[in-house]
Amino acid sequence: MPVNLSAPDPARLAPVAGLELGTARAAIRKPNRRDVLLARLAPGATAAGVFTRNRFCAAPVQVCREHLAAGQGVRAFVVNTGNANAGTGETGLAAARQTCDAVARLLECTPSQVLPFSTGVILEPLPVDRLVAGLPEAIADLKSDNWAAAAESIMTTDTLPKAASRTVSIEGRTAVVTGIAKGAGMIRPNMATMLGFMATDAKVPQALLQQWVREAADASFNRITIDGDTSTNDSFVLVATGAGALTIDNEAAAAAQALRGAIIEVARELAQAIVRDGEGATKFITVQVESAGTPAEAAAVAYAIAHSPLVKTAFFASDPNLGRILAAVGYAGIDDLDQTKIDLYLGDVHVATRGGRNPAYREEDGQRVMKEAEITVRVLLNRGSHATTVWTCDLSHDYVSINADYRS
Repeated sequence: MPVNLSAPDPARLAPVAGLELGTARAAIRKPNRRDVLLARLAPGATAAGVFTRNRFCAAPVQVCREHLAAGQGVRAFVVNTGNANAGTGETGLAAARQTCDAVARLLECTPSQVLPFSTGVILEPLPVDRLVAGLPEAIADLKSDNWAAAAESIMTTDTLPKAASRTVSIEGRTAVVTGIAKGAGMIRPNMATMLGFMATDAKVPQALLQQWVREAADASFNRITIDGDTSTNDSFVLVATGAGALTIDNEAAAAAQALRGAIIEVARELAQAIVRDGEGATKFITVQVESAGTPAEAAAVAYAIAHSPLVKTAFFASDPNLGRILAAVGYAGIDDLDQTKIDLYLGDVHVATRGGRNPAYREEDGQRVMKEAEITVRVLLNRGSHATTVWTCDLSHDYVSINADYRS
């Protein structure tokens, strides 16, 4: 069961002017499920994205990068689940381009104005004929208040759809930010998430949008891990339709900062939802590393803790075997780390001080915190002023079962 996560309320997902969403049943992998999502954007919309750093990247990732670099604007994006179209070579690239061609014909735009996305099983050919055959159904379903259905259509091993929305008002003008994401396993994005799509009705220059999508990823999706695996298909795209009342010309203006803040808030909510829905997760864990010498140091320590199978299984068992956390700190790669300066807190419990067990620490206090569904781990390195936060989950028996049976 997800950790303190419920399905989004469709009524709380604000439509974004200039964007319509439609879904279809195309039997990409399984029959009778909505597995295709099509989005139609208003003319003049801008888009920006960040993608996986996995060198074995999927065909749709390669085509998305090409189309964004072409600079002709974006009029649509199309997503299929059930098949990742990764590890498919030239055939996969042809399938991704064929998808874009079909969408372009139906929506009367150019293929380079279409962004394709896929998620699912790797190393299997994409049944592109089924995908294309499903497009008319998706077009017939296009509507602006379809965010909840869109979030459900891109799920794979997710148990719940993930969506979030914010509305900002400043100087008499209002802007909407709404987004969806999918992901539950193979999550250490190293750029974004498995798949994430966010849109605002504000008008934002493409260069600034690209800056914001990277900043939003770094503040959210690049701070989560479930299993330390970086997918072949990770994509996070931010769209500004320009169909609303707010126009951003100067990134330093109050309106720009308010909109940027809303974008980061939505991205962070979606990223945390992915962790809460981690495959087999029973605990949501926040790892805070403070007083590091550099931002990179802080991130290295946080991820060493968050990736450790020994740490994660201890959390699953509610076992305060907290020396595992100190061991992870020690192998994080800080060559001149002084262990006698380190403090460790588990929730409100001061576990270790000056690199050793706090004399006041009692194991029953640690176990009390370990039994909670949401836990915060704080590590103070006491060697500088930099800090970071990473969100992760425990590692349970169900994680193994889900991934052992994924192709069944």
